[in-house]
Amino acid sequence: MTSLFHRFAIFTFALVSLSMAAGAEGKKKTLNVLFIGNSFTARHNLSTVVKAMAEAGNPGLTFNHTKIIYGGSTLKDHWRLGTQNIVKQSTLTEAEEKATISALEKAFADNPKDNYAQSALARHRALLPKIEANRQRWDVVVLQSYRDDVEGDPTPYAEYAPKFAELAKAQGARVILYETTPTTQNDKPLTAAPDAAPILAKERAIATVAKKIEAAVAPMALVANRCQTQRPDLTLRFVNDSHLNQTMSYLTACTLYAALFEKSPVGLPMDSVTDTRYFEGPRNDKTKDRDGNPITRKFSDKDRAELQRIAWEGWSEFQKLR
Repeated sequence: MTSLFHRFAIFTFALVSLSMAAGAEGKKKTLNVLFIGNSFTARHNLSTVVKAMAEAGNPGLTFNHTKIIYGGSTLKDHWRLGTQNIVKQSTLTEAEEKATISALEKAFADNPKDNYAQSALARHRALLPKIEANRQRWDVVVLQSYRDDVEGDPTPYAEYAPKFAELAKAQGARVILYETTPTTQNDKPLTAAPDAAPILAKERAIATVAKKIEAAVAPMALVANRCQTQRPDLTLRFVNDSHLNQTMSYLTACTLYAALFEKSPVGLPMDSVTDTRYFEGPRNDKTKDRDGNPITRKFSDKDRAELQRIAWEGWSEFQKLR
């Protein structure tokens, strides 16, 4: 029997396919996408990389993207900082926004070192007089995990992703769970494939959340593991920085593309990624990344094709867990 989720996915895919066909005939399609996360979304301007891929793979598409970033923050943190108001901005009331501002003012007064509350307060104060000008509904909301998706029962991610998803779906938006995998990314070439068992256990947990809220998934733990198995020569994080490197960012963008359109990124022409953090030393060099390598990594045709294939195969494998 076809599940509700599968019917939803088929219906959504049909709509996207029709929209793309319309674009090919000269009728342009616009996709408004909200990215919620931390530095794992901010680094390499990931949403911009996804935009480039989306528009290259879907002629006629305009991919508008907005990102709400608080460094090191989880979805639970985002909820405290009022990001849910951005998700529901098409129906947000002045009273709701004033209540959020009041709560953030109190949080900052109680703890003047709460830089996140200060940053969020500035964001919401700026939004208050522009509520009516920001009634655009989101087509897609991307919810990034971090370390909140592995510990606890339920994990904080499993608790707060549904809260955000409920608001997003009330606005008519699709939801994509962008799973990060900070503890499994390798900073050196591997001599043996990593243990897949804990990765599969994590993916089953993410699949359970996704099924509950009828969300698509960018399963980066699974994709990273596949890359480590097939291309152990590649590294997925910086040596001098715990974040995903350009290769992992490229894999992530390809996987988000697959989750957005339910089609393969293989063949997309984009072949480079530029980091947003530069080398720090006696002489800061903005042409070098945190490891001292070129800040822009251009992939060979072979590597580009293999990374695109690995992302698609990892995304496809994840569908079997649902």
